[in-house]
Amino acid sequence: MTTTALTHKVRVLAAPGHRHDEILTPAALDFVGRLVGAFASRRLELMKERRRQILRLASGSPLDFPMVTAAVRADDDWRVAPPAPGLTDRRVEITGPPDRRMAVNALNSGAKVWMADFEDATAPLWDNIVGGQLNLLDAIERRIDFTTPEGKEYRLGEQVATIMVRPRGWHLDEENLECDGRPVPAALVDFGLYFFHCAQRQIDAGHGPYFYLPKLENRYEARLWNDVFLLAQDLLGIPRGTVRATVLIETITAAFEMEEILYELREHSAGLNAGRWDYLFSLIKTFGHRTDFLLPDRAKVTMTAPFMRAYTELLVRTCHKRGAHAIGGMAAQVPGKDPAANEAAFAKVRLDKEREAEDGFDGSWVAHPALVPVCRDVFDGVLGGRPHQLDRVRDDVEVTPADLLSVRRISGPPTPDGVRTNISVTLRYYAAWLRGQGAVAIDGLMEDAATAEIARVQIWQWLRHQVIDRETVEQILDEESVALGAEYPWAPVADIRALFERTALTGELPLFFTPDAYTRHLVRRPEVQA
Repeated sequence: MTTTALTHKVRVLAAPGHRHDEILTPAALDFVGRLVGAFASRRLELMKERRRQILRLASGSPLDFPMVTAAVRADDDWRVAPPAPGLTDRRVEITGPPDRRMAVNALNSGAKVWMADFEDATAPLWDNIVGGQLNLLDAIERRIDFTTPEGKEYRLGEQVATIMVRPRGWHLDEENLECDGRPVPAALVDFGLYFFHCAQRQIDAGHGPYFYLPKLENRYEARLWNDVFLLAQDLLGIPRGTVRATVLIETITAAFEMEEILYELREHSAGLNAGRWDYLFSLIKTFGHRTDFLLPDRAKVTMTAPFMRAYTELLVRTCHKRGAHAIGGMAAQVPGKDPAANEAAFAKVRLDKEREAEDGFDGSWVAHPALVPVCRDVFDGVLGGRPHQLDRVRDDVEVTPADLLSVRRISGPPTPDGVRTNISVTLRYYAAWLRGQGAVAIDGLMEDAATAEIARVQIWQWLRHQVIDRETVEQILDEESVALGAEYPWAPVADIRALFERTALTGELPLFFTPDAYTRHLVRRPEVQA
């Protein structure tokens, strides 16, 4: 029987699951409903503004640092709030979905912070969303454990990482919750349920409710989050400024408003993060119609590319100018059984982290516990006994709009291997995502939704500019679909191929693959539930 509990206009449409009643309480749903009532209309208007901005840029309007906020950038006196308890030292952070195994391993990994990711690393099956909230609650209550099929038990140690939660982006809906006849914004679901159940518990444990904010495109979206924080704190009687949030700078438009984003969130800010894979995705999505933004194989677009150097150096300078942490990008390598391959992977990670630490970043991300010591050792070598390097203000950095957009300096045609890899990786990730797995190891890398997004928009861009032909893509798609079926016998190959065609081979590029895949494949619609 379908659950249709009504509480302050919020209905749960999905079937009840194990322990769901501990999270989906009337009071928690009422809290989410209050957030929706206050902010849903504003959020919809901001999503319309995203579309308008895309049209403006496509018609030739220049992308520049906003003139109307020049005074904010010129004012040298304002700073963000000082680091909150548990967020002073962030030299190594581990990321991953909030499933039970990942929670225990990440918290015990030796990392300073675990980012529990409801966004790109989680396929939003309803059980994943509610189960993730349960796992976070259990972790904070220190009652979480995990036993492997072989009988090996994992429990929390004495010292565990600080928890930060990444809710889904503003662009996504949660179809399993309904308010006033409409789906609830997924960001408010993930934030609201965690905040309601865990904010005071985290404060009592000596930390606080801390978040990572994804996919922001401008200062107005940051202002919306700040207002959400203010109302949430007021509703639960929590002092203003207790919430802290790190914003991922992973869209090209946000790169032009870093200071403004920090300013909007300043009493709640915990810094900025270089979300480099989504940043490339955003760049192609925004300027894919232009030949001077034609990127080569994604493996050739490294962090040493001039436009990527401009982006990361500006991020460090901006953060340290305002007293905020600058957190580096993801190391996605996954150790395997080949010692030589592992050694090469670890060397690559070390080189990447050395560049970040030397550039002034205060910490960085890894995707696997085995990489924590590598990242920590690098930052230990630069930081020593200091918790960060906020004192390195990087006044030597001067970045212009042209520097952030200088893609043509590394532009070039794709290779046949690059085309095939993009198609193969996208199909394999789609298969895992539709099965309910948002983080998956592919060819020695821990991939999430950002990987599939980059891969499929590159295919779209190359087709648009006729550097590859449709017939070649169709042939590779045929071959890789057959290979997918052999590798994953459980995979619905026809559905996966159709999803690829809808998201990579159309004339107009879909902004994200996730809304299409979610509504077609993952939503448990009431009319089909027993």
